[in-house]
Amino acid sequence: MFEPWTVLVVFGAFLFAGAVKGVTGLGLPTVSLALLVVALDLPTAMALLLIPTLVTNLWQSVVGGNAKVILIRLWPFLLMTIVTVWIGVLALARLDFALLTGLLGALLVIYSLVSLGGIRLTVPPRHEVWAGPLAGSVSGVLTGMTGSFIVPGVMFLQAIGLPRDVLIQAMGISFIACTAALAIALQQSNFFSVEHAILSAGAVVPAIVGMVGGQALRKRISEQRFRTVFFIALLLLGAYIVVNAIRSLL
Repeated sequence: MFEPWTVLVVFGAFLFAGAVKGVTGLGLPTVSLALLVVALDLPTAMALLLIPTLVTNLWQSVVGGNAKVILIRLWPFLLMTIVTVWIGVLALARLDFALLTGLLGALLVIYSLVSLGGIRLTVPPRHEVWAGPLAGSVSGVLTGMTGSFIVPGVMFLQAIGLPRDVLIQAMGISFIACTAALAIALQQSNFFSVEHAILSAGAVVPAIVGMVGGQALRKRISEQRFRTVFFIALLLLGAYIVVNAIRSLL
């Protein structure tokens, strides 16, 4: 079983990540993963984020009434994401964890810089037929290797011009599909044990508490200012993870 300090670290990470999601509507898997890899190894961090991610995105994936439209439009992207997660987990089982942790940090840095720079990528509808499967394939592999879905998965969803409400539901559906595939792949590769499942299930409570607190906080602060601070912090954390991983490899 996990040591008490590990449980405190995990619950604290999900409490904070839940608060971020409560304020911004996204970020729970990204923030929790980034915080957990500072204290735990990458496969353990990936295993622990599974159940809170599934639970907190379930409601987001079904609310909105656009599920049919989203699935019809995004099924090539979603299918390739699900299929290629297994490739990434196979790499996770064979490559140095420090190398893959450094890759995770690099993805966090890229996403933070793109967001802070106000860069808005655009994928015209006529290009979705090939861009969707390509983005899904790359996203699935990287998710299996690092647990992160944001590059290029979230960036692709933001680039295809979905209305805000549809985008939020599409992200929920994508997170559910990708996380479910990751859970099965990790379990088959012996990275997801009963102990992981118990602690991951327990982390749902602080995640939800954090979300409720974040939603209350959203009414009192500027969401745009919070996003700026959030991405600066994520940039610094990603850079720290990269430097730490490089030091481990040397």
